[in-house]
Amino acid sequence: MNTTAALAPDPTGPSSRTTRDTTLAITGWGVVSSLAIGADEFTAAIREGRSGLRDVTGMFDEDLPEDQAFALPDFKVRDHLGRKGTSFFDRSTALGLLGCTLALDDTDLTVTDDNRDRVGIVLGTTAGSIKATSDYSRETLENDRPYLVNPVLFPNTVMNCAAGQSAIWHKLKGVNATVAAGQLAGLSALRYARNQIRRGYADALLVGSVEEFSPHTAWFTHRQHSAEEGRAKAGEGSAVFIVEDASTVCAQGRRPDAEVLAVELGTYGAPGREPDAGAGLATCIRRALERAGVEPADVRAVATGACGITRLDDIERRGTDAALGTEVWRVRAKEWVGECHSASGSLQIAALLAGHRSHPELDGAVSVVTSVSLDGNVGAAVLRGWHRARGDHRS
Repeated sequence: MNTTAALAPDPTGPSSRTTRDTTLAITGWGVVSSLAIGADEFTAAIREGRSGLRDVTGMFDEDLPEDQAFALPDFKVRDHLGRKGTSFFDRSTALGLLGCTLALDDTDLTVTDDNRDRVGIVLGTTAGSIKATSDYSRETLENDRPYLVNPVLFPNTVMNCAAGQSAIWHKLKGVNATVAAGQLAGLSALRYARNQIRRGYADALLVGSVEEFSPHTAWFTHRQHSAEEGRAKAGEGSAVFIVEDASTVCAQGRRPDAEVLAVELGTYGAPGREPDAGAGLATCIRRALERAGVEPADVRAVATGACGITRLDDIERRGTDAALGTEVWRVRAKEWVGECHSASGSLQIAALLAGHRSHPELDGAVSVVTSVSLDGNVGAAVLRGWHRARGDHRS
């Protein structure tokens, strides 16, 4: 893999020189969470220190293990996108599609008949809509023979439903991919998108990840981690970013919200097993910084996936301390949006972008995003951000 050329900090805007490798420019983003919907509202919510924790009593017919979650109990996709064509969307598809729509509304990239075959979607997930799959399977067992299951529900059981429906909705004919990577889905989707643009398969991609809240995910999280009293409560949401080649964006005189300088992933042992994931994460961060041409001392903040689960937080703490030191500012997005599993990495990036959106004094600051999983997967991304001046993208 080629190395990414270093981009020196520039308080007036991103570097316009050609890079040896593809640096991605984020030119717009959309977020759907219990904290807020939309990039501007999400930015305001974080600035004001709000919490997305909600009462979810009565949200489903099934019982839930807890009365509170970082969920959207009153969310209806038709309230945002209209009734036509949305009636049979599962929750993951609805959240992912709305995230894509908000991202397109936030960017200065215009999709037309001339370029829609070069614009695509890459969404990260754990396993699609688990609730939709479970409900469909239940119907095959409960209904009278010959198992008259509603065929309209079948597309929701397919893992790439959200990405496919979003492309259809916005008439995007480019790359369409779903990356199943659990906790690392957001970073994995970003890395996949970088490779697609670098290889010339796309000019722009909507990249992010999505996770729904359901009785299935709530009970799974509760039973797996009930002993961890300080763990983040389950949540849901999506965050989607418009990414393009940074050199092209700069050549057009446009100002991105951020540049993605590097994304690195690795697989090590599960917590407590060798090879040590904490040391592996440190290696991953160092490799990402080297490829980005950034010194550890130049990193202002690290957005971690800290979730209150001791063995995971320990991996992330040891990895970030070893690579970045103990003085770097920690951004813990799950305090605002909860444990959103596959959407977590993307929401961590959104939290960093929210910090830049209305704070020009942070222009050019470098941040790192980290993710770890129970099976020993680790990841790190390096970003450089800028503020959004009066809603436009021109330098």
